[in-house]
Amino acid sequence: MHDRNYLEQTDQLMEQIKKGAFLTVRAGGAVNTMTIGWAAIGYIWQRPVLMVAVRDSRHTFTLMEQTDNFTVTIPLDPAYKQHLAYCGTKSGRDVDKFAACNLPVVEARLVDSPIIGGPGIHYECKVVYKSAMDPAHLAEALGSLYPHKDYHTLYFGEILACYETK
Repeated sequence: MHDRNYLEQTDQLMEQIKKGAFLTVRAGGAVNTMTIGWAAIGYIWQRPVLMVAVRDSRHTFTLMEQTDNFTVTIPLDPAYKQHLAYCGTKSGRDVDKFAACNLPVVEARLVDSPIIGGPGIHYECKVVYKSAMDPAHLAEALGSLYPHKDYHTLYFGEILACYETK
């Protein structure tokens, strides 16, 4: 269920992700979203994959460990910039980000985790592999990105759907 147009526009989408996107996950009765600015889109294991990185200290990490799917929403409305800033600095442990930002939660087409409503490009992904970073294998030049030694877990999600909402 891929709109080929969006899979072919990976470079443009990666530029948008650098400015911020919502990573949303549902596990049990809990739903949380957080802002990401790092991701990778590619083809591995004979399938299209979106890789997201989540620090172990994030509330989203706790939920990601309890489920096998996630969504990424790249908002296309500049008004979401303030919401991305909020969701990147507040924890879902402490606040309801959806209520605080009036973010619409919309059921995804193929996975349990919802998307963020509004104009955007959405990826629905099923986790096919995850790996906690081993700092022993991290290039020394990248060590400054982890001054608190709060390394990421990398989640590789098979892209089951990619589409735009207006």
